[in-house]
Amino acid sequence: MGSREVLGQAARLASSGLLLQVLFRLITFVLNAFILRFLSKEIVGIVNVRVPLGVFWSLFLGWVWLQLLEVPDPHVVPHYGTGVVMFGFSAVVELLGEPFWVLAQAHMFVKLKVIAESLSVILKSVLTALLVLWLPHWGLYVFSLAQLFYTTVLVLCYVIYFAKILGSPESAKQQALPVSSMTDLLPSMTKSRAFVNWEEAKLTWSFFKQSFLKQILTEGERYVMTFLNVLNFGDQGVYDIVNNLGSLVARLIFQPIEESFYIFFAKVLEREKDATLQKQEDVAVAAAVLESLLKLALLTGLTITVFGFAYSQLVLDIYGGVMLSSGSGPVLLRAYCLYVLLLAINGVTECFTFAAMSKEEVDRYNFTMLALSSSFLMLSYVLTRWCGSVGFILANCFNMGIRITQSLRFIYRYYRKSPHRPLAGLSLPPVLLGTFAVSGGITAASEVFLCCEWGWLARLAHIAVGALCLGVTLGTAFLTETKLIHFLRTQLGMPRLADKTT
Repeated sequence: MGSREVLGQAARLASSGLLLQVLFRLITFVLNAFILRFLSKEIVGIVNVRVPLGVFWSLFLGWVWLQLLEVPDPHVVPHYGTGVVMFGFSAVVELLGEPFWVLAQAHMFVKLKVIAESLSVILKSVLTALLVLWLPHWGLYVFSLAQLFYTTVLVLCYVIYFAKILGSPESAKQQALPVSSMTDLLPSMTKSRAFVNWEEAKLTWSFFKQSFLKQILTEGERYVMTFLNVLNFGDQGVYDIVNNLGSLVARLIFQPIEESFYIFFAKVLEREKDATLQKQEDVAVAAAVLESLLKLALLTGLTITVFGFAYSQLVLDIYGGVMLSSGSGPVLLRAYCLYVLLLAINGVTECFTFAAMSKEEVDRYNFTMLALSSSFLMLSYVLTRWCGSVGFILANCFNMGIRITQSLRFIYRYYRKSPHRPLAGLSLPPVLLGTFAVSGGITAASEVFLCCEWGWLARLAHIAVGALCLGVTLGTAFLTETKLIHFLRTQLGMPRLADKTT
């Protein structure tokens, strides 16, 4: 398969079902906003910050959570022990579906992934809303039951789909699957009568270390909150709500692009070869795609940062009421808008880096990640003691800055001997930068004079000012970034072709 065909598949994987995802996310957004009206900050903090998942660690960490860590007041957070057990069990259920998820991802089963994940999330939100409305005294029972229901529906979607495909030899052959029956996905002996393929195990161990360290860098602040008690449960709840709200764009836009184009780069580029020793057409296509993705990430992140600063308080007031719009909520969301910019750039740079690195380079990168993990955890603790919950976001910004620097160094070295310069995607024309700066100043002034204590008429005027500035900014980007617009039209916005995988 040529690089252009792989690019087409990756582009369809990123764009297919995007409107469906937006619809599903909008539904869950409304349901979550409804649920927040009936919950305390403490309940949210317990559920969303305290329960790390994992099959091996479920029993051990369950014991830690129940016996060693602070147990909340049962009058404020009832059924805590049962909630911990049920969350651990739901982790085991979800991990049973991992082989099916990996198989679907590798073969670009677009609609299966979108429908399975979106359906399970919506049903979870609906069940949570109904239980909160009808049985509010159940406390953590509500969230633990909803989480178990979510994982069960998610796994069943994948199991039923693959059972149907593998039950028909013609369908399995048409999909070119590496397995012929459901039992092939279960543990079994290798041809050499060994239970483990050690060559694959070494590579798996390398990626496991990388994933483990990346998990600490991504979710490390939750462990600091849990084990060091730097924030009370209420502040943890507000932080987590803002964190989930702020990462909505990242989950909706950046994550599908990162996952899809990681597959593209991994298929087009050869890990063990220098760029000058590979097929130059593939190297050129990869460079052009990387440049366009970097430009897209930069523009999207800058837009969120500039406009998010002036509209954070209004969004939180609409989403969660006074519980979120007062206190530390707006400051947290403004800081998170800056973090989203770094998150967007890091997602693109790392998806290329991890796809192009050799095994030895992955191992060396893991050592860097180990040092970064330790410094990140210490910095999180220090900054949170110094400036409260916003310290976690500042530590995350530092973490992302270092990771971006590492990836940029790799990309620069990778293309150093070639004529391609994909890092040009991180530069913007002066007129566009000026438009961003003016829009930021106008919307900031609008927030001071129109929002959010002057009633809904003033709020609507503030929204109108933002919409006008956003329109001017997007229009300027459309006129100045013609290369990116061409990429979006021809790839991410390309006409849908028959998709045999869905």
